[in-house]
Amino acid sequence: EHRQSSREHMVRESRQDRELGACPGESPSFRGRFTALTIARERRSKHGAKDGAVGTSQGCASASSGAATTTTTTTTALFEPSGGGQTSQVVVLVGAPGMGKTMMVRKVMAEWGEGTLHTQFDFVFCLDCKAVALPTEASVADLVSQCCPGLQVPAGKILDDQKKVLFIFDGFEALGFSLVQPEAELSSDPWEVKPLELTLMSLLKKTVLPKASLLITTRPTALGSLGRCLEGEYYVEILGFSAARREEYFHRYFENPSKADMAFRFARGNEVLYSLCVIPAVSWTTCTVLEQELCGKKNLLECSKATTGMMMFYLSQLLKHRGRDNPQVLQQFLLRLCSLAADGIWKHKVLFEEKEIKDCGLDQPGLLPFFLNERIPKEGEDRGSVYAFTHLHLQEFFAAMFYVLEDDGEMVSSSGRLEKDVNKLLESYSKSRKDLNITVRFLFGLVSQKSIEYMDKTIGCRITPRAREELMEWLQGRHRGLSHPGQALKVSEMDTLHFFFEMNEKSFTQSALGCFTDLDLQDIKLTLYDQMALSFCIQHWAGLGCVALQGCSFHWQDPEAELDASVPCSRSSGAGGHPGAFAVRRREELPCPIHLLCRALRHRDSALQVLRLQWCRLSDSCCAELAALLAEHPGLVHLELGDSSLGDSGVRLLCEGLRTPGCRLRILR
Repeated sequence: EHRQSSREHMVRESRQDRELGACPGESPSFRGRFTALTIARERRSKHGAKDGAVGTSQGCASASSGAATTTTTTTTALFEPSGGGQTSQVVVLVGAPGMGKTMMVRKVMAEWGEGTLHTQFDFVFCLDCKAVALPTEASVADLVSQCCPGLQVPAGKILDDQKKVLFIFDGFEALGFSLVQPEAELSSDPWEVKPLELTLMSLLKKTVLPKASLLITTRPTALGSLGRCLEGEYYVEILGFSAARREEYFHRYFENPSKADMAFRFARGNEVLYSLCVIPAVSWTTCTVLEQELCGKKNLLECSKATTGMMMFYLSQLLKHRGRDNPQVLQQFLLRLCSLAADGIWKHKVLFEEKEIKDCGLDQPGLLPFFLNERIPKEGEDRGSVYAFTHLHLQEFFAAMFYVLEDDGEMVSSSGRLEKDVNKLLESYSKSRKDLNITVRFLFGLVSQKSIEYMDKTIGCRITPRAREELMEWLQGRHRGLSHPGQALKVSEMDTLHFFFEMNEKSFTQSALGCFTDLDLQDIKLTLYDQMALSFCIQHWAGLGCVALQGCSFHWQDPEAELDASVPCSRSSGAGGHPGAFAVRRREELPCPIHLLCRALRHRDSALQVLRLQWCRLSDSCCAELAALLAEHPGLVHLELGDSSLGDSGVRLLCEGLRTPGCRLRILR
């Protein structure tokens, strides 16, 4: 009874509001949303250096280079026996900000409180190093009382059986004090009051309560000093969500399975956003933003949030409550960070030496860990730490910011001055550097009026709108050059449509496309996100007379996932009866593949005359939309549907459209 009541009390204490850094843990329904993470589990060598260095989470996060075991797991793996059958008493949970360390801790506390897992412990004490005002002097018993001030069980009774006690230090790097303490001054008495540094070092070094277990969460920046204090510890690195778990998280987040399905298709169709969703905090950001978009709407087909908007919201959550006291310091730090990012993108560089970080003035422990992961050198490596952005696409986002953030003209890269020449960036992309595509896409998103206002009000960064004119001139000149003399001016690159959608400004799109009359795309697999970009541009393209999408295919979700019913989703599988039912229901609910296209072409100011859909392999499911287009668009006189499988039923639907009084079609192929 004593254990059960104390367990309930400690869990209540752990649920108190706290600062969680990247915010996903603030929702009270975290239990329902908790999704298994991919982790790498490994042990240190006897000399204190890890057998494999912590990964840098570039792209889809990868495991360490050493003998690490990579698995997708819940909290159960934290205290599982190793390959040799030994259970470690010290586990270090490593991850960049937003990777889910605090969520993992809260899950441990919840499962232990419910008595479902971690039952080998009678008492679990969680010390939030980021939020708790710690005393300058304390004993271990004092720390126990600090964790649970209303606990009725005497501290002596708790500490009697050390094996039954787990201490959790969440956000260890936030303590910020030196871990180099004289061995002779360490304590062996849990009641002895000493300076806090010595008391904590005594727990880490196992001079006090040597049989108690420790779970420590930290960012990679604290690993070097922490490793010198511990013995026989296991390291569990959080690598983020696997592909299957990303979908599972979306379905756990949304109450409505249909909304969850639509939100995931939106994210899955956007390769950049989907790749970033390996970071749990970005998955949370995406779901939060899409949930707001869905509020009051039936679907996401009119969503105005592109990738840049998601990244700005993620950045604002990352910096929540930080830098407000001194916005100039934050502004200068971001300027330097963006300069480093841009320098790296130009040089195909994702790893940065410690000297470069210092030379750029980025060695600020209060800000640096939010953006860069530190990679501790392996034993025998004769160099300092190296750093990398949490994700390559985040580096590209900050590289784009470099070109539009206002500064005092004094910013330099690590190898001299890096020019803020937008035209040079755009011309390099046009000629040979196709790897700059994402950076250019973010550039368009950042100079929209909404982005300028959001960055100024929410993050405190000033974005110059001067680049807008350069972007307009480049777009128009680029496609004039691709059009043959004497022919109609046409847009023939899908990335152009993505640039407009990223900016999401009606007036800019209308002005930039005003001189073009044709759209000509060939052999492209159009995801849902591609189709949304295409539809946005068509609706704001007043002079568009001819649309040719030869050899293009239309997908509402990842083609490989359309027949995959193997991912267990808690909400959908319950509603569907068995896992396969979800995939069947999902396919049945999908609209006609060309629904978005036809809806956009029917807009009020459309000047469309010619629609070519040869080799698009359209089926009879598309004919109702085509019939409606024929009936409602008197300007359409030329329609090509070569190499389609319309069938008799499809042709009958098409004929209904042809018979309507509004149809003015003259040529059908």
